[in-house]
Amino acid sequence: MTSAEEQRLVEELRAGKDEAFDLLLEVYGRRLYNFARRMCRHTEDARDVMQETLLALVRSLHAYRGEGSLQAWLFQVAANACRKMRRRGKFEPDAELPLETFFPGDRSHEAKIEIPDAMSNPEDQLLRAELNARLEDAIAKLPRKYRSVLLLRDVEHLSTEETARALGLTPQAVKTRLHRARLFLREHLAPYLAAHRAAATPDPSERGG
Repeated sequence: MTSAEEQRLVEELRAGKDEAFDLLLEVYGRRLYNFARRMCRHTEDARDVMQETLLALVRSLHAYRGEGSLQAWLFQVAANACRKMRRRGKFEPDAELPLETFFPGDRSHEAKIEIPDAMSNPEDQLLRAELNARLEDAIAKLPRKYRSVLLLRDVEHLSTEETARALGLTPQAVKTRLHRARLFLREHLAPYLAAHRAAATPDPSERGG
């Protein structure tokens, strides 16, 4: 939503219009749920976070001044709700391991992973589903402090400044964590994509002469 559309939505929520809450749920409900599911790793907790976040907005409408984007405010509330659940022991905490535990060194000089985007036939759709599953697994393996930055920047497309505000970080910290998270995903997915490319490349010896 544009900033003007967000402001209009807030005004309609303040006016108590039912369709405004329906729109809020339609635009942000699934996104908040998916963010919370990847952070909390439990569907019930994710639903709780989503509901708590949306209700927090409704309860705070009188104090909301529109400083920054509405989506950044919502994800800030959702991130805080996930942290509270973790402190209450609502879900299993992450092991506090450095990112280097998962892969050796900074390989930013290596070629970027290229994920096929033209997938129309059933075989390609199966590949996409498998790739998505591996990507979800890689995201789940990220330490929490990197995972939250990656989700807000690369999945929800918040700006660096919005992500920093939502997570209580400096913009530079956001950039650093995002860079390292992307390196981890590249490392995690590279063997799978390399194997797929090798399987998809015809063997010259099998070509007819």
